[in-house]
Amino acid sequence: MSDDALRRTLEWVERETGYRSREPSLIEAALTHRSAGGSNNERLEFLGDGVLNCVVADLLYRRYPGADEGELSRLRARLVRGETLAAMAVALDVGEQLRLGAGELRSGGFRRRSILADALEALFGAIYLDGGFEAARTAIERVIAPRLEELAGESDLKDPKTRLQEYLQGRGLALPQYAVEGVEGESHMQRFKVRCEIAALELQGSGQGPSRRSAEQEAAKQVLAAIAAAEPEAGS
Repeated sequence: MSDDALRRTLEWVERETGYRSREPSLIEAALTHRSAGGSNNERLEFLGDGVLNCVVADLLYRRYPGADEGELSRLRARLVRGETLAAMAVALDVGEQLRLGAGELRSGGFRRRSILADALEALFGAIYLDGGFEAARTAIERVIAPRLEELAGESDLKDPKTRLQEYLQGRGLALPQYAVEGVEGESHMQRFKVRCEIAALELQGSGQGPSRRSAEQEAAKQVLAAIAAAEPEAGS
């Protein structure tokens, strides 16, 4: 990376994360894919993943004092999953800062979501090494702030099966009945199809997923959607 390019990158990091780097080589490595050769961001991505998970766990712990472990874990998963990280990277124009090998450039690697997500985690790792945990915390909070605000209220902490069960119990109705309608695929790649039926409401929904539990969650989600269509306040 030329001196001018590195200077522009460091300005970009400061503008987007609020962090002024003391060791530019770490930032350069964080934004270098292994296809470019030399020092790359794989180790920094590993480190950044751990720092990110710790910061997000702490944020959610403080933000939702009434949430249990399962609810907090689901929220954290939504914030740190690859899809979310890639979307944040796109919003920050991380792709414009990446150093890629010729092959990745030709194949559009600067738009590949996995590469973008890894680079963002690597950037957090670089900031942690360069400035310490508090510097990384500040940068991460700044980057994920819009996503935190998108998290819904207390009902969003609960999975569809729990929300459906509480809705029915609150109205004195029988709990939903789940039935497996089919299982397809080899043992290591099975796909379950499940039906969820609410006899009292004459409603049913179906869902599919790689496990019975995930299929049940999808089926419950379909039933909640049907309930919400009739009673908009009930599906939230």
